[in-house]
Amino acid sequence: MNIRLNTKSRIWEIDFIRGIALICMVYFHIAFSMNEFYGYNISYTSGINYYISKASGILFILISGASCSLSHRNRIRGLKILGVALLITITTYSYDPNYIIKFGILHFLGISIILFTFIKNLNNLILLVLGTAVIFLSYLIPKINVNHNLLFPLGIITETFISADYYPLIPWFGLFVYGGVLGKSLYTKKKSIFHFQMRDNLITRLGQNTLIIYLIHQPIILLILKIISLIKNPS
Repeated sequence: MNIRLNTKSRIWEIDFIRGIALICMVYFHIAFSMNEFYGYNISYTSGINYYISKASGILFILISGASCSLSHRNRIRGLKILGVALLITITTYSYDPNYIIKFGILHFLGISIILFTFIKNLNNLILLVLGTAVIFLSYLIPKINVNHNLLFPLGIITETFISADYYPLIPWFGLFVYGGVLGKSLYTKKKSIFHFQMRDNLITRLGQNTLIIYLIHQPIILLILKIISLIKNPS
């Protein structure tokens, strides 16, 4: 998630957009936790909260794709993120199997970053065609009938599949590739495309540390909600 570019200075707008995505994600997880764990009447599967969640995921994916087009250490970075993702799978399963994250945003990003290393140098037009093809495949997946969930990273699942956070490669890798094309097109000089700077602000700083915030924000949310619950109902 937090992609550090191999340049002398970071591209501030990438960090800024990533910071916005992070804020949206934290907000959604607050709504999710209030509903699922403490019974608050807050919808997260429809309405504004649902769209905030999707906007967060889309921004993360596009920005990660753009960042990968500027980096030369994608395989190592992808493996690190994937390792963290597997730890999250173990942790969520230990907490409650019903809330296990089998292939969430970090799983997706880790694998996508690795996959992108093999196609990064392709012509942008070819990448656009490839990304569009991956997205188009998502319309065919519902027609595929399987009796197992072994292909869940691709989005081919049964009704029994469970993952509290789910971003399969189809169609989301297509969006990731679009992000790579944006990065290759806009940042040929690997520096900001704006003539002004917005580095010294909270949102940009958050965007520079998204991975660590991703790891700690949910336990903090649950702790705060637990404290509030105890205050409201001390018995």
